[in-house]
Amino acid sequence: MFSRHNQIEEDKYVLLGDEAPIPTELHPIVEVNKNILLEKAAEIDIDVIITEGLRPFEKQDELYNQGRSTQGNIVTYSKAGESFHNYGLAFDYAIKNANGGIEWDIDYDGNHNGQSDWFEVAEIAKELGFEWGGDWRQFKDYPHLQMTFGLSIPMLQEGYRLAEDKNKMTNFFCNERHDLIVMPFCLLNT
Repeated sequence: MFSRHNQIEEDKYVLLGDEAPIPTELHPIVEVNKNILLEKAAEIDIDVIITEGLRPFEKQDELYNQGRSTQGNIVTYSKAGESFHNYGLAFDYAIKNANGGIEWDIDYDGNHNGQSDWFEVAEIAKELGFEWGGDWRQFKDYPHLQMTFGLSIPMLQEGYRLAEDKNKMTNFFCNERHDLIVMPFCLLNT
């Protein structure tokens, strides 16, 4: 029931209940900002690769079972339907090194500016409105970026989705510096 959620945000969401479709791709706003992130990282000589975007429920359960009922390390504490990946609101990234391989060392400084490329990308992402898994207190998830728009997992499970009213979205998706207005399309003020 929506009453347990912030009433101020109510007009930004629509309750579709059981009729709420499970996305088949990243939300358009997440997709646009992902592409901006890739461009901005490239401008500072960081080659970012997207390792996973939308994650189907079946794949989420496979990852959840890893390190529990199947071989490997535990990589998630979220079952199917409990991850923002499942709703097209999250993706994972990695850094490509000079040899073209994926660099999982979070201290890697491939652009040689004295800063971790992982943390530089995370800062760009946060400016674009993403939440970074590396900031979480427990189970730091450095590759993870999500844009929840104030939606919680319980809300998504109940069938809440973003309203498609562009006027509501315009004000809601400006970053703190107001230099980026994000709707289904992105406008950059230069």
